[in-house]
Amino acid sequence: MTLEIPLTKASFLIKSMWKLRINVDGYKSKKSDELATQVREGRSFQLIDSYSINFNGQLMIDRVKVRLLEDGYICWIKFSELINNAFKRKFWEPDLLVQEKIESLIPKVLLWAIEAEKNQNEYLWGGTIGPNFDCSGLVQSAFASSGIWIPRDAYQQEKFCKHVAFDIDSLSEKLIPGDLLFFGSAEKCTHVGLHIENGFYIHSSGLSNGHNGIAIDGLFPLNPGNIASFYRSQFRSAGRVISCYQSEIL
Repeated sequence: MTLEIPLTKASFLIKSMWKLRINVDGYKSKKSDELATQVREGRSFQLIDSYSINFNGQLMIDRVKVRLLEDGYICWIKFSELINNAFKRKFWEPDLLVQEKIESLIPKVLLWAIEAEKNQNEYLWGGTIGPNFDCSGLVQSAFASSGIWIPRDAYQQEKFCKHVAFDIDSLSEKLIPGDLLFFGSAEKCTHVGLHIENGFYIHSSGLSNGHNGIAIDGLFPLNPGNIASFYRSQFRSAGRVISCYQSEIL
């Protein structure tokens, strides 16, 4: 339930919950200009810490620390952008879709990602709104377009999914459309793609060993090309989204 109470200094209290009516950027820290994520209009957040605001006088640091309620992601947002652009929520609870419902929505998820590839775009670290995305931002946004919320970052998505396979040689027998393909080193997942069919996946990759934007590559072609070959060599696992993320509320 959203109350028609606009966000002000006086109403912005620890643990209060709010719904955005504009798009905003989320930053890595209270002082960094490095983009961590983007937050679309209509999303909700909870205030974690207001130490960056001087309530007794002048605003000293224009950042507040929040938890995004749909995916539990923590970031810093410019307080000045939130003034009168967020409305108070009395409570919040996730829309937890059952596995059968998620499976029925996968064609729409895939169609959304394929349509996103048709728009002029380039890779953007932290991008989740479009047309520019990072790898996990594209995947999360594709699922969110159908009301399926999953974690924000690739390594979080890998942990969240039901594991399908770790061995690329047996992968073709287990993959279904909508599965997530995870790439990186033995120590850490650093990239994710969305499986379309027959080993072909859509992903947003950077300039280094990538397309600088959204493209489709394949795991199994005989002549996959340099970029697809690179990611094949980086394959870690495949996972399946069978539930929605349930965020922690303070």
